[in-house]
Amino acid sequence: MTSAAYRAEPVGRAELLARLDRVLRTGGRALLTGPPGVGKTEVALSVAARAEARGETVLWLAALPADRGIPGAAAAALIASVAAAALPAQGPAEGDVLAGLPGPQRAAVAMLCREAPMADGGWDPVALRLALARILRTLAARGPALLVLDGVQCIDPASADLLRFALRLAPPELRAVAVDTPAAHGTGGDPTGRTAPEATAEPLWEPSEADVLNVPPLQADEIAELLIHHRLPARMAGRIHKASGGNPRLALAVGRSLADARTPVHHAESLSLSGRARDLARALLGAVPPDVRTTLLLAALALRPTASLIRRAGRPTAEADLAAAERASLIRLTEDGTVAFSAGVLPSTLVHDACWTERSAGHAALAEVVDDPVEAVRHRALATDIPDEGLAAEVSDAAETARRRGNSTLAAELALLAAESTPGLHGPQRIARLVDAAEEAARAARADLAMRAATDLLARDASAADRVRARLAVLDTAGQGLTGLDEIYVHAMEDSEGDTALRAAVQLRLAVKYVLADGDPVRSRAAAVESAALAASVNDRGTAARALTVQARMDRVLGSPDAERVLAEARALERVERPLGISNAAQILTIRHAMFDDRLTEARDQLGALLPLVERRGSVEDAIELFRTLAEIEARRGQCAAALAHAGRSLALTLEAGLSPGPAWYALALAETAGGSFARAASYARRSAQASEEEGDHVFLSRSLYALGRVQLLAGDVATALETLRRVQAGERAQATVDPSMLRWHEELAEALVAVDSLDEAAALLADVRPVAERLGRTTVLLGCDRAHAVHLAAGGCPDEAATLLTEVAERYGAAGLVLERGRALITLARVERRRRRRSAAASALQAAAAVFERAGAAPWLALATESPTAPAEPVPAARSGALSALTDAELRLARLVGQGASNQEAAAKLYLSVKTVEARLTRIYQKLDVRSRAQLATALNS
Repeated sequence: MTSAAYRAEPVGRAELLARLDRVLRTGGRALLTGPPGVGKTEVALSVAARAEARGETVLWLAALPADRGIPGAAAAALIASVAAAALPAQGPAEGDVLAGLPGPQRAAVAMLCREAPMADGGWDPVALRLALARILRTLAARGPALLVLDGVQCIDPASADLLRFALRLAPPELRAVAVDTPAAHGTGGDPTGRTAPEATAEPLWEPSEADVLNVPPLQADEIAELLIHHRLPARMAGRIHKASGGNPRLALAVGRSLADARTPVHHAESLSLSGRARDLARALLGAVPPDVRTTLLLAALALRPTASLIRRAGRPTAEADLAAAERASLIRLTEDGTVAFSAGVLPSTLVHDACWTERSAGHAALAEVVDDPVEAVRHRALATDIPDEGLAAEVSDAAETARRRGNSTLAAELALLAAESTPGLHGPQRIARLVDAAEEAARAARADLAMRAATDLLARDASAADRVRARLAVLDTAGQGLTGLDEIYVHAMEDSEGDTALRAAVQLRLAVKYVLADGDPVRSRAAAVESAALAASVNDRGTAARALTVQARMDRVLGSPDAERVLAEARALERVERPLGISNAAQILTIRHAMFDDRLTEARDQLGALLPLVERRGSVEDAIELFRTLAEIEARRGQCAAALAHAGRSLALTLEAGLSPGPAWYALALAETAGGSFARAASYARRSAQASEEEGDHVFLSRSLYALGRVQLLAGDVATALETLRRVQAGERAQATVDPSMLRWHEELAEALVAVDSLDEAAALLADVRPVAERLGRTTVLLGCDRAHAVHLAAGGCPDEAATLLTEVAERYGAAGLVLERGRALITLARVERRRRRRSAAASALQAAAAVFERAGAAPWLALATESPTAPAEPVPAARSGALSALTDAELRLARLVGQGASNQEAAAKLYLSVKTVEARLTRIYQKLDVRSRAQLATALNS
C-alpha cells in the first residue's frame, strides 16, 4: 500500500496505538477486536501508515463476507497484493519472488491464482503452504514487514490453514495485525481469528492475553472531537454519544442524520432519526436472530429491564437471548441481570420498527410483572390507544409520585402521557394536563416533550394564558440555543396582553434572549427593567428577583455603578421567595461578580457552601453551573489541579445530560491554560467557539475566543492570536460591553499589537480602557494594563522603565493572590532584563517565576519559564551582540525571517503585517545593525 491510502490518525486512539506498537515490538502478533463500526480498521490503517513511514513493507489483506465460501480466496488476494507492496528499490522485483519458487510451489500458486488450469486433484496443499511461507520469508528478509489481516472472521478455511502455517514459520521481522469482529451468535467469535460458522477451526496463531486488544467505544469528549473533525454540530456531542454508545461509525451517522434534518439541539433529545443511522442500527440488530430481537424489544419497552423481568413477561429463554445479544455487543449484562443497551439508537430503533400490536402486547405483559406501581401504570397506558379518563388520572398521580421521588424525566414523560390519555370530551382537563406536561418537561430539560405538549395544546381551543405558559416552557428548554425561536416570542407577547404576571414572565425570557442570541445588553436591560416592574406590581417576587438579576448582570456589562445595588435587591427578594434553582439566580451572580473583582477566596467559599446542597437536591444544570464557576475561580487563583478537576466534572455532567458543551469547554480551556497544556487549552477553546457559534450564543463565543487568543499568545503564535483577539474586540464592541473586568482581552490584545510593532494602536487601546477601569475600581484590570504598558515601554526603547514597572506589577499581583499573573509578569521582566544585558537579573526573575509555577502545579507556565527562548542568547561578538540588543522583539523576529530567505511578502504574511510596514521596519533594522543588504543581515545574525 502507499501512504495515500491511509487516513489521519483516528480520534481518541493515541493510547491504544501506543499499546499496539508495544505489543508488535515485543511479540510481533496482535489482534484487534470489537463490535462493527468501533474503528478497528481505522486503528489498523494508522499502524500501517506508521510502519510505511518507517520504510517497512506493508501487506494488506481485507477479507469480505463473500470470501468465506470461496476456497483459497484470501490466500490468492494476499499473494496478489505482493505486487503492490512497497519493496526497497534495491531488492528483487515481485516477479522474482514468485519466479524463485521451486516448480511445484510455483505451479500450486499459479493454480490458486487461476493463472494455470486446475489439476484434477486440485492444488498441492503442501506445496502451497511452503510457497506462501517462502514468499513471506523473502519479504521479511529484505527488511521489517507488516502484514495486516482485516476481517479475519471472513477468511475461508483453506486460506486460514495456509496463513496459519506460513505465520508459524515467518521470521521475527514479519509482524502481523489481525482485525476481527466477533460473531454474534452460535458459539461466538473467537478473539484469535476463529469464526462462528467454523468454531472448531484453529486460530491463526497461538493466542496470548497480551496480543488481544479490544477497541473500546469513544468517550463523549472524543465523540465531540470526531464531530468537529467531520464538520458536524459539536453542540450535540452529548446526545450523539448517548445515541451511538461511543461507536464512531454510528456516531457519525447519527450526527449526519440530525444535521441533515437541521434538528435544533433542544429538539434532539427524542432521537427521531432516519436514513443511515437507522440502517446501521438495523444492521447491528440483524446480527441476532428474530427471537432474540423479540426479547430485546421487551427490554427496550421497560424502564428498568432485567433478565428476570423479561423472563416473567413471557420470554422463557430470556437469559440465553440476552447472552447472544451481549456477544453481539448490543447490550451489557450486569451480575444482577440488569440490561443496558450499548447505544441509545438500538432500543429506539427496536421500538420504532415494531408494529403497534407488538408494542401493545409488550407493554401489557410488562404491566403484569413490574413491581413498581408507577411503572405498572405507565405500561398500562402505553398498552392501549383508547383515551380513558380514569387511566389518565392514574397516570397523572404517577407523574406526581415520580416528581416527589426526584425523577424529573419520568415525571415529564408521565405528565405528557396523562394528557394524551385524556379523552377529547374532557377538553379543559386535557388542556390543563398539557400545560402541566409542558412545564414539567421544562423542569426536566426535555425540549422534545415540551414541544410535543405545546404543539398539541396550540392545536386546541386553549386560553391565551395557557398558550403563553406552554410557549414559555418551550423557551425554557432551549438552553443556550435561542436563535430560530422568534415566532414563539412574538406569539407569547401577543397572548400575554392584559395579563401582567404573564407579560412579566415573557419580558424576562426576552431579556435573556436579547443578550445571548442577539448580543444586545442594552435591549436586554430594558426588558429586564420592565419585567421587574410588572412582576413587582402583582407581587410576583420570584419573577421580580430573576428580572432584577438579569438587570444587574447587564448593568455590570454596561459599566453602570448601579449593578451592585440592583443585585442586592434581587438577593433580598430571593431570601423571601427561594428560587427553584441557582442558574441565572442572584446568588450565583453575586459569586460571579466577586470572581470578576478577583475576590476569589470569597467567591470560592460561597460556592463551597452551596455545592453540597446543589449536589443533593439541585438540578443537573445547577451542578454544571457551580462546577464551571469553581473551575474559573480556581484557574484564576492558580489552584491548577482543582481547576482541572472541576472543569472535567462540569463537562462530564454536561455531556451526560446531553446539554450544549460550549460553556463547559470554555471552563476546561481556562483550566488547561492554567495547569494542563496550552495545546489542549486551544483545542477546547476552539470547540467552545464552534459550539457557541452553532448555538448563536454571543456571550460564550466572545469568552471562548478570548481563551483561544490568550493561549495562542502565550504559545508564541502572535499572528493568529492577534486575529483571534481582534474578533473578541469586535464582538465585545458590538455588544456595547463597557466593564473590562468580565473578559480581560484588552491587555492580551495590547501585547499582541506590541509584538507586531503596532505600538500606537496598543497605546491607544490601553488609554481607552484605563479610565474605565479606574472609574469602576477594577484594580486588577489596571494591573494587567500596567503589564501590557511595560511591554510597550520595552518595545519602544525604554527597558529601564519597563523593568521597574514589571517588578512592581509582579509584587502587586502576588499581594492580590494572583500567582499565575505574578509568574507571567516575572517572565516578562526576565525578557526585558535580557535586553538590558542584565543576565543575572533575568535568571533571577525566571527562577522566581519557575518557583511560583511549580508550587501551583502550572505545567505549561513552568515550561515557559524554562524554555530556551529565555535562555542566554547564542554566542556572538560583543559589538554585534550589543547591536542586536538594540532591536525590538518584533524587529528581531522580522530580521530572522528575512535572514533565513523570506521575501517581504512572505514575512508580511507570517507576521500579520502589511508589506509597507515590513519595508519600513527593515529600514530601521538596517540602520541599527549598520548593514546594507539581506546577505549582510544574514551574516550579522549568524556571526
